[in-house]
Amino acid sequence: MRLPERVLTAVVAVMVAGLVLVPTAQVIMRNVFVLPFIGAEELTRFLLICLVFCAYPLVVQNGENIVMGEIKAALPSRLRAVVNISISLSAIAITVFLAWVTATNISKNLSNATPTLGIPFWIFLGATLFGFAGAVVVHLIHLRKPPQADKNVAV
Repeated sequence: MRLPERVLTAVVAVMVAGLVLVPTAQVIMRNVFVLPFIGAEELTRFLLICLVFCAYPLVVQNGENIVMGEIKAALPSRLRAVVNISISLSAIAITVFLAWVTATNISKNLSNATPTLGIPFWIFLGATLFGFAGAVVVHLIHLRKPPQADKNVAV
């Protein structure tokens, strides 16, 4: 595993830990100490959104996204190669478009924040932009070296 992938995996693991610890702390504080953890739901939502989008490049890199492996495996090898390239080109186009739309939305929401904790919306959108931009890079790499060619096929 390369360094950027290791760093991103560590960041995602910390987010998962936070996603478990924040609601746990809320329950303990409320039921044991009778103290509210104000904003715990908001922070949990924030962590979940960031987790999903920050992990997206890892999912694509490792070929863990949803594929139609059985259908591709049934195709002749030349047609399968065309389908793989078409999928990569489509994925690049879609993720570039989504990254661009997200960047545009960041510029329009710089002053907006969540109601309770005041977390700026650009952080949520920044995680989304990071995820889609990272996926663009991974899909570009996959053009040269197709992703785990049909390893997700049930035999």
